[in-house]
Amino acid sequence: MAEQITLKSCSEQRYDVRRSDLPLSCPTSEMTAWDAHPKVYLDVEAMGEVLCPYCGSLYVLVEDQK
Repeated sequence: MAEQITLKSCSEQRYDVRRSDLPLSCPTSEMTAWDAHPKVYLDVEAMGEVLCPYCGSLYVLVEDQK
């Protein structure tokens, strides 16, 4: 059984995301939701990066590794 990694919500100021991670929300599904703001969906595809309006975390769309 694979170990699941849980990130504390909004613990970093920048997160790299890939197309395979979309749709994007803050907090993400890998983060614990109890220590964060309400879930909000973010359109990172429009500009390649987006700021969360609640916590100010920057999400940057990066290329999937091949």
